[in-house]
Amino acid sequence: DVQLVESGGGSVQAGGSLTLSCAASKVITPTRYYMAWFRQAPRKQREGVAAINTDDGTLHYSDSVKGRFTVSLDSTENTLYLRMANLTPEDAGTYLCAARDRSLGWKNLDADPYEYHVWGRGTQVTVSS
Repeated sequence: DVQLVESGGGSVQAGGSLTLSCAASKVITPTRYYMAWFRQAPRKQREGVAAINTDDGTLHYSDSVKGRFTVSLDSTENTLYLRMANLTPEDAGTYLCAARDRSLGWKNLDADPYEYHVWGRGTQVTVSS
């Protein structure tokens, strides 16, 4: 199965930027997986923030990050990226990479996060005001 390892988290001031990476242990092929980023803040539900629908190549974002975050997939490096700009304290939390087998069908970001069945351990993002 695919194993996912996130990196790139850190502490930034409000208005700053970070780029997160998610390295997969085996080849991510657009024919096999949907890929997504979620975040988990203390005392809040896990929230989907960005995803790639590899059925048609479309990129999906939650309203809270649209226009500030950019998701991309480099299949040659087996790596999913999340570029985050103009960060606010509300963006703080643990960011997790997830994968869903395409044979199970696409799920929107507002679906139950556990529709994605492969997870990394996460990378922490802290944003100070």
